Amino acid sequence: MSIIIKTEREIELIRESCRLLAIVHKELEEYVRPGISTKDIDIKGDQLIRKLGGIPNFLHYNGYPASICVSVNDEVVHGIPNKHRILREGDIVSLDAGLIYKGYHSDAARTHAVGQISPEAKRLIDATKQSFFEGIKMAKAGNHLFDISNAIAAYIKPYGYGIVRDLVGHGVGTRLHEDPQIPNFAQPRRGPKLRVGMTLAIEPMINMGRADVEWEDDDWTVVTEDHSLSAHYENTILITEGEPEILTLY
Repeated sequence: MSIIIKTEREIELIRESCRLLAIVHKELEEYVRPGISTKDIDIKGDQLIRKLGGIPNFLHYNGYPASICVSVNDEVVHGIPNKHRILREGDIVSLDAGLIYKGYHSDAARTHAVGQISPEAKRLIDATKQSFFEGIKMAKAGNHLFDISNAIAAYIKPYGYGIVRDLVGHGVGTRLHEDPQIPNFAQPRRGPKLRVGMTLAIEPMINMGRADVEWEDDDWTVVTEDHSLSAHYENTILITEGEPEILTLY
């Protein structure tokens, strides 16, 4: 494992990449509503990224055909936008997006309500988001990487939700996915020590039912095996001398 410590210049470029991505997510949040297609969201997101001077980093990544991953209800991640997939009142939709600014990547995800949703769905979305914030309480120089994983898992456990094990967080920099891998489930070891200058994408993916997932025939869309709802919350963060800096918050 080779975790890259970023220079001050690199941090500034990643910070700007993340600032732009936060704007994209804020705009998309306001755009989500019943009656639009998942393709509409992708088109809107692509336009926003380019208007801000970025390059969509998901587009053509390992063959992925869109700029925004749009995952609905039991789709965990990597849903492929489709003009025939129309959002309906009561759905939940996860938007995972990233961009490249002057060679540096950002990555973040949010799950949104489509109109009025059930209390159970809202609880899942809220718990997933809060698990991120519980995790990054441990994201301090001198702590260990899996302290983050264990904090996320400990927060989710009382809910009885399934924590996705097949997909994890990761480092971010000149590549979208760098070392280290960052699980959201409990780990028996502590992992590498966190150091100032690490940039990490922390991204709990939480299922209302079991943790098990499967890939659909498009080889991209990941769904819950039991077809329960799934939520996703992700930010790119920076390890500092003190509290972690969340780079992708609006």
